[in-house]
Amino acid sequence: MPPQEMWHTFFSPKETLLALGLRNDMTDVVDFGCGYGTFTIPAAQITPGLVHAFDIEAEMIAATREKAERYNLGNVRLYHRDFVSDGTGLPGASADYAMLFNILHAEERGQLLSEAFRILRKGGTLGIMHWNYDPTTPRGPSMEIRPKPEQCMAWAQSAGFVIVKSLVDLPPYHYGIVAKKGDS
Repeated sequence: MPPQEMWHTFFSPKETLLALGLRNDMTDVVDFGCGYGTFTIPAAQITPGLVHAFDIEAEMIAATREKAERYNLGNVRLYHRDFVSDGTGLPGASADYAMLFNILHAEERGQLLSEAFRILRKGGTLGIMHWNYDPTTPRGPSMEIRPKPEQCMAWAQSAGFVIVKSLVDLPPYHYGIVAKKGDS
């Protein structure tokens, strides 16, 4: 992760969440890889429900905890967990919204999408965000593993999701996809 000050210049978190389908009537939101809490904190400000934030890095959990306390957000639940290998541990069909932001370049993308599908309620929303497939972006995974939007959509569909917004522009460096949990 780059320094927090730099990281925050890459996003408009609240606008991104709203563009990717998070609504204030949703409860139980899941952030796969919360990092500095860039999206966890705004999600907790948007929804009255719980925001379950996972990260494998203890320092990222600590950074997110500090922000949740600073903003007096009692609806953030933090989990220091290898959610890629071990899943989230959340009950099936228990969440309305899941975030897979800047993570689908991982080799275990199928496991991540399957876990998101498992924990979402029927009709639940999956927000996907990734770095533009453009070598001039200032950060992001190498172009060899950076997914194109078409790949992310195909992977989501293979996991049982139905694409409802195929390409959301998230300037300056990202794109997004919105999918729903189908009947599968």
